[in-house]
Amino acid sequence: MRNLIAKLERGDGDRDAIETYLSSHPDDPRLHFMLGSVLVEQGDAIAAHGALERAVVLAPEFHIARYQLGFFELTSGEADRALSTWGPLLRLSDENYLRKFVEGFTFLIRDEFPAAVVKLREGVALNRENEAVNDDIRLLVSQVEKLAQTHAPTNMADEGDKGDTDQSATSVLLGQFGASRTQH
Repeated sequence: MRNLIAKLERGDGDRDAIETYLSSHPDDPRLHFMLGSVLVEQGDAIAAHGALERAVVLAPEFHIARYQLGFFELTSGEADRALSTWGPLLRLSDENYLRKFVEGFTFLIRDEFPAAVVKLREGVALNRENEAVNDDIRLLVSQVEKLAQTHAPTNMADEGDKGDTDQSATSVLLGQFGASRTQH
């Protein structure tokens, strides 16, 4: 299994190898997480969601799997589901990068762009475990900053249907960012 993990860390996802290991170790959440990551990159959204969800069911404290599942849900247009998935991560220490990322995404969902950027940057500064996730968050921050410039806050009393437009802008951003990112 170490060879498989090493290959996956290099980005050499091998679905068949993971499934072979899973047949011998069906309750290993790491394997379900790895499979989910590979499936996301292959564009098999339904199977990817199932594998990531299985990893979290098997190991509720597998925080990176929970984060990835929520991120996948968010970028798939399921903000409420992502927030529910991420709920336990908000109980982590205030010094945990995953908590900061979730706080940032929560602000982003509400179109509170400056606060989202602050929290996402705090998460990057705290994350010493996964540089690939930091790279993806930095990319997202740059996109959020562009979005914030083009969608200045409006007066709620005058907003009318503009709220749908703002939500669509955030949704478009997340859709462009895609669920295939940060799957490392």
